[in-house]
Amino acid sequence: MTTPAPYTQRRRPLRSAGAFLSGLVMNVLALLGVVCIIAVICAFAFNITLIMFRTGSMHPTIPAGSLAVVQEVPAETVEVGDIVTIDREPGLLPVTHRVIAVTPGPGGSTFIEMQGDANPNPDPAPYQVRTVRTVLWHVPELAKAVVKLSDPRVMAGITLGAALLVGWAFWPRREDDDEQSAPANVNSGTAP
Repeated sequence: MTTPAPYTQRRRPLRSAGAFLSGLVMNVLALLGVVCIIAVICAFAFNITLIMFRTGSMHPTIPAGSLAVVQEVPAETVEVGDIVTIDREPGLLPVTHRVIAVTPGPGGSTFIEMQGDANPNPDPAPYQVRTVRTVLWHVPELAKAVVKLSDPRVMAGITLGAALLVGWAFWPRREDDDEQSAPANVNSGTAP
């Protein structure tokens, strides 16, 4: 008959800095993923889009290179002083300026007169529209970062990095790692 080995409690090793850092990175990325999902749902639910300012016609309120969040609303809800984006005919870029006059038009349309904050004169003619996009808020200089991130080489690098990170996260671990983190087995003290 053999006697059981005395119970010795194994100390659980401290998590290495690499393991802590990798866990932190994965949690931050998961949080960013959730934020992106919520942003996409809000964009569809509330007709929200992004626009980039290429010119300084709204300077200093909205400088060139800013990224703005805009929401589509009926034109009749616009008030003087609002900053709105109006889509022009195909082939022309939208215009974003401050509203200086609003007049009801025929058939449910609205005439909106606008002027850029940096422009000495109003836009040449009023715009006849049914909907506009109002500027909710903007971030200066963010449009430049978005343009750089939309470069195909940068997108390819981000995609490759994300794929490597996901592969690393789900890569099978060595059995040694599992044994170190598993609790020690205790014999019952009875022999067969």
